[in-house]
Amino acid sequence: MNPFLWLIVTVINIYIWIIIAGAILSWLLAFNIVNPQNSFVRQVAYGIDALTQPVMAPIRRRLPNFGGLDISPMIVIIALLFLERAAYWLFLGGGF
Repeated sequence: MNPFLWLIVTVINIYIWIIIAGAILSWLLAFNIVNPQNSFVRQVAYGIDALTQPVMAPIRRRLPNFGGLDISPMIVIIALLFLERAAYWLFLGGGF
């Protein structure tokens, strides 16, 4: 496998897992399962937020209000999966 393709796919997969972790953490905080006053939880939440907000904030601004349902993580994940497939297509000459 091309090392550049491997790097692109690995970075995309890590970012997808960071988005999933952020969604799960937001649910845990919303339902008071984890304590937001805990310094470790606060640092993890801040780190995940710092990594995901630059990508999701513009999408959130453009989406209509869905009554508290945030679908921006799904849109970003779909876009990242598209980029992954496009990278395979470009590096492998139009096929898998």
